Amino acid sequence: MNIRLQNIESDFKGFSDLIAVCERIKSCGPDDKLVVIFPQWFDANMCAVLGAILHLSSKKEEQISFEWINPEAKKIMQKNSFLFFLGFDTSIMLDLNGTTIEYKQFSQGDYRSFSEYVERNFRGHGLPEMSEALLKEFRKSIFEIFENAVTHSETEYIFACGQYFPYKKRLDFSIADLGIGFYRNVTSKTKLDLSPVQAIEWAMGEEKTTKSGPIPGGLGLKLIREFVTLNRGKMQIASDSGFWELSEGSVKTNTFSSKFPGTVVNIEINTADSRSYCLEEEIEAEDIF
Repeated sequence: MNIRLQNIESDFKGFSDLIAVCERIKSCGPDDKLVVIFPQWFDANMCAVLGAILHLSSKKEEQISFEWINPEAKKIMQKNSFLFFLGFDTSIMLDLNGTTIEYKQFSQGDYRSFSEYVERNFRGHGLPEMSEALLKEFRKSIFEIFENAVTHSETEYIFACGQYFPYKKRLDFSIADLGIGFYRNVTSKTKLDLSPVQAIEWAMGEEKTTKSGPIPGGLGLKLIREFVTLNRGKMQIASDSGFWELSEGSVKTNTFSSKFPGTVVNIEINTADSRSYCLEEEIEAEDIF
């Protein structure tokens, strides 16, 4: 079976097209061979989503092959280790421009590895200037997304990838899991009658959590949401058939015709932002003097 991808960008259509790929893969027979034909353009951070989908497939490596319309797209996936990690290419191309955030797959217990991955990759890459305290909290918030996927979604693996687009003035980072998703998690814990979109909206509300036990656990997105709003970037969540996007301070939602079997969180930072950022308490501390 040939699956010809359309241009994949970090937007509703891009997620929709990858969900359609997931549906087609699920319809394949156990002995069918799958050829994925990559388009002219593929946002490299979306490798996290595609990696999760391919992991979900029961097919072995020899049953899946890739073809390329644009050799530049292949080069990016050699640079970010996506092809190497999946066993489709034994060579890793050096990223001399420093624009990739490598594709990685983490198991539930890989807290230290993910923490080191975030610390290594969230410095430079065109990030706006942040105080050390804010940068620490920003990384901590990204780590909490990972922790949330482990705690809430009951997933086995977490998939991550990112890309700095210097000409488009943005840095995108995606985290995907194959867990139960916002809809099942929120509705089962709260007993509320919600749609998949409403479940995401509920979870994104102030101080909302479904984590049980004595330690409170939110989604780790509050600080990121505040920063992205000030930065005029974007944050997107795709889970089940629900799509939620914060862009330039306003929220848009939509519904996919099929379901993504898990959750994706995508963070897009506007790297054209020349302002400097710090935590509110740092400003308050300065005002004392």
